[in-house]
Amino acid sequence: MIDNQIVRIKVIGDFACFTRPDLKVERMSYPCMTPSAARGVLDCILWKPEFQWYVRKIWVLNPVQYFTVKRNEINSKQGRNPIIIEYKRAQRNSIVLKKVAYIIEASIYQEPISDKNPPMKYVEMFRRRVRKWQCWRRPYLGTREFSAEFMEPDSKEKPISETIPIGSMLFDIFYDAKGHPEPIFFYDVAVKNGILNCEVPENEKMMHSSHFRPPLDSETSAVIYDFNQQEEMEAVL
Repeated sequence: MIDNQIVRIKVIGDFACFTRPDLKVERMSYPCMTPSAARGVLDCILWKPEFQWYVRKIWVLNPVQYFTVKRNEINSKQGRNPIIIEYKRAQRNSIVLKKVAYIIEASIYQEPISDKNPPMKYVEMFRRRVRKWQCWRRPYLGTREFSAEFMEPDSKEKPISETIPIGSMLFDIFYDAKGHPEPIFFYDVAVKNGILNCEVPENEKMMHSSHFRPPLDSETSAVIYDFNQQEEMEAVL
């Protein structure tokens, strides 16, 4: 069930690259943040196995500016065997965004809703962490070298007045019950008057993705539980 409470967070950065998967050789960024990147920022600040983030809207605050840069990458994926960078290095051009700023609007999706841990509890926890600039790990804008700063909006921000057609955009990666990944796209999408609307049927499907929650009896869940208990005790103090 999607909570009615909406949280808002402002993220800014010098550079961003939300890579289009249809261009494999050279990286080229979408003109705005993708819903999966927005969810990643929220997860960096507050992640719990009991709920998921439902991204509602993404505000584009700065005009879209592209920048070309050549970066070192590798030709293979990380596996069990170590990679020798000197043998796998490749230089590729990247068309990235610069001087970006967004406001992410999101709500909590929790199924089932617990009386002990209602959505409002996590909403207040998230807002408190944003005020204190606390996060699990540093948020980033598409790729890890493009780190992001986050803060509370000051209610004076306004989205750009432009409408930017995008066509198709990667919404997120859906994992079925067996953990098999499936890319989900939404089509005929556009940034209208500076706002990307993410409340689409594809978002409903993502709420049932299996990769958000580890098994309750797993070691990961035990570590997360201990961390949550400590965090809640600190909040009371």
